[in-house]
Amino acid sequence: MTLAQVRAHGARVAASCLAIVIAVGFVVATLSLNATAKNGVLESIGRQFTSSAAVVQPDATGAGDVAQDPLPALRERLAALPGVAAVAADRSTYVSVRLPGRSGATTTKVSALGPDGALRWERVSAGRLPASAGEVAVSDRVDVPVGATVAVTTYPSSGPDGAPADPVTQDVTVVGTVDLAGDPRAGLSPRLFAPEATVVAWGATTVDQLRVASAPGRDVLAAVTAAASGEPVRVLSGTAAAQEVADSFTGDAASLTSVLLVFGAVAVLVAGLVIANTFAVLLAQRTRELALLRCVGADRGQVGRSVLLEAAVVGLLASAAGILAGYGLAAAVAAVAGRVDSPVPLGDVVVPPTAVAAGLALGTVVTVLAAAAPARAATRVAPLAALRPVLAVPVGSRAGLLRLVAGLVLAVPATAALVLFARQGDLVPAVGAGAVSFLGVLLLAQRFVPAAVALAGRPFRRVGGVPARLAAGNAVRNPRRTAATATALVIGVTLTTAMVVGTASTRSSAAAGIDASYPTDVVVTSPQALGAEAVAAVRGTGHVAAMTLVDSLSLTTADGSQGLSVTGVDPTQAAEVVRSQGRTPLPRDGELVVSRQWARDSGTADGSTLTLHRVDETTGSATGAGVPLRVRVATRSSAEATVTLADARRLDPAATPTGAWIRLVDGGTAQQAAATDDLSEALAKVLPTSDVTGIASVRNSLDDLLTTMLLVVTGLLAVAVVIALIGVGNTLALSVVERRQESGLLRALGLTRRQLRALLAWEALLVAGVAAVLGVALGTGYGLAGTTSVLVRETPVQLTVPWLQVAGIVVVAAAAGVLASVLPARRAARTPPVAAIAD
Repeated sequence: MTLAQVRAHGARVAASCLAIVIAVGFVVATLSLNATAKNGVLESIGRQFTSSAAVVQPDATGAGDVAQDPLPALRERLAALPGVAAVAADRSTYVSVRLPGRSGATTTKVSALGPDGALRWERVSAGRLPASAGEVAVSDRVDVPVGATVAVTTYPSSGPDGAPADPVTQDVTVVGTVDLAGDPRAGLSPRLFAPEATVVAWGATTVDQLRVASAPGRDVLAAVTAAASGEPVRVLSGTAAAQEVADSFTGDAASLTSVLLVFGAVAVLVAGLVIANTFAVLLAQRTRELALLRCVGADRGQVGRSVLLEAAVVGLLASAAGILAGYGLAAAVAAVAGRVDSPVPLGDVVVPPTAVAAGLALGTVVTVLAAAAPARAATRVAPLAALRPVLAVPVGSRAGLLRLVAGLVLAVPATAALVLFARQGDLVPAVGAGAVSFLGVLLLAQRFVPAAVALAGRPFRRVGGVPARLAAGNAVRNPRRTAATATALVIGVTLTTAMVVGTASTRSSAAAGIDASYPTDVVVTSPQALGAEAVAAVRGTGHVAAMTLVDSLSLTTADGSQGLSVTGVDPTQAAEVVRSQGRTPLPRDGELVVSRQWARDSGTADGSTLTLHRVDETTGSATGAGVPLRVRVATRSSAEATVTLADARRLDPAATPTGAWIRLVDGGTAQQAAATDDLSEALAKVLPTSDVTGIASVRNSLDDLLTTMLLVVTGLLAVAVVIALIGVGNTLALSVVERRQESGLLRALGLTRRQLRALLAWEALLVAGVAAVLGVALGTGYGLAGTTSVLVRETPVQLTVPWLQVAGIVVVAAAAGVLASVLPARRAARTPPVAAIAD
């Protein structure tokens, strides 16, 4: 009987099936893409460790102190262990490199090659690996040909007499390119590879980690762990080390997956509401059919089980289709990502069994739960009573009161929790509280939606004639039907408005936060003074909107316990250069602005006083007269500390400008990146030792990333909106069909076909308009709460309401409601009155 019902009413549940397919497909695609990304990252990043039986890494204790570096001595002990085939000491350092065809210098990581054999994971895509001094290999994405010469500048820690050493620049030959295909870190910056002796000579004084290879058939992990016992190190298996590196890189991807699953949960919630409304109307239409089943012998349990089994079959079939749709969506995203060189490697799509199980369970359970309440209501009707016309349940009935109480119990505490979590910046709990709050509001819709419709219907009675007056009355005659029709549209408009308001507020808030984090477009540093020639070269590029010279000082307390690097700036000139002082305020005379990190590490409190002295370059101790400065802790600062230029000259009368802060002429990412290159090239001609950092490019890249992410999230939210619009059309259509007899009676009393169509259109417009306004109000609140929960820990939140877009949402929602009523209205108008009444 259940299968027969599914076949007989398949067209009626099509909208519910589509809602489940979209929701399940979205969840399955998200889980599959997450698994695919993790698999790709593990294979690309983790290949350094796949051939290692054990990996030994230093603990934080003594990090950076050569005297306490335990790995060099441990390397010899591990190499002597039985079963150990080889031990590789991974070393790395940073150098400045000038690549052919590029202006300016680039800070680059250079890594030591592993020994020949299993521990040498580097594979060349062209040329060969370097074997002697003066040779390097580059990462394949750098696009430097084999045989090219690059200039490498190293910074030795000290000279022969212990004094600071000058930078050393030498030309090296590129003998090969290392294949880093699939490694998401490969494109972030150039990478060099050189023999271990070369890397040590370039400044790698410590060992990053040891990788141990075992002889065939031997397991040396336990022996390595025992040999390293008592040393400040930790020992991991190669697999564990690879997984740890992959997890550290995909932490943001995991957060993104959580955010995507939040939208998946929204899509599932919307689908559940659409299904519940659909089944409620369908079962109301089938009341007589179910009553006849009762009359011929079916008991309540059989009828209820039949309805639930029907829902389970529909949910299972739709979920299976949703899994296939999710796989197709994941494959399409992976294909697109492969073409655009995605930062996260996506190879063959991995569909974990958990995604399949979750999709089947989710779609089936949601469908059954959504149909449970309508099924229970259908079994409560006596057979003979069901054969008579069924009156609408008044909102003051027991069921209506229970719905009111449940709505208040859910909405009030959840809304308070939403505000609390949003202010604390807890995204996931805030989303959960928001979902519960919204569910409570929907339960209360049967109370406040008809009242709002009745209030809005008063002007309609005066401008629309008889159809408008009838429409205003019909809209409030059956509050349950009106609330059900409006609910689907309230969901869609609320989600859309929340996204629009959230996007606008996020953009304005994040833009202010990015400006606060990166207030200066370009920072120039140099070990030599910036003279008039360098200043003229910078201004001659035509890209400079404002510029201020800065001093660089090394200061310390009298006992030498708290040393720090200090930048001296002219606050008046700097105010024209920086784009924001929100997190990095400019200093005032007698004030030392320090970063929060330095204040925390040194134990310096905000408002305390520090007496600082200049550091003697020969002895490294405090010298000169001390200057007392009041400490001011910045929220975030790229510089360790700043003072006014006047205080800098009091601390060191011989100080000269060795750097500059520059504000570029406004432009896009490409324009400001080109401007940074031009500045670097101009300075390189007059001051070769200078270094130009283009922070504007970083800021603009973050802004572009934010724009991309907001577009992605908007597209994902469109999934839930599509489901909601399906619910609008489905509910309006079924509502019109449900009133077939009522429409026939109106026709019999003299209402023309045109007036009947106008009546249904006015009613749809009235309900849709009220739903749109309510949705905009709710969406604005939820959008602000969502933006606050995401950004409040990073930057002050600015509420931005794009009124033009919000007005467009109201117009589109009202039009969608009217359009959804067109086909059902035509069908109702074409039905002869006698046939409609006799049905």
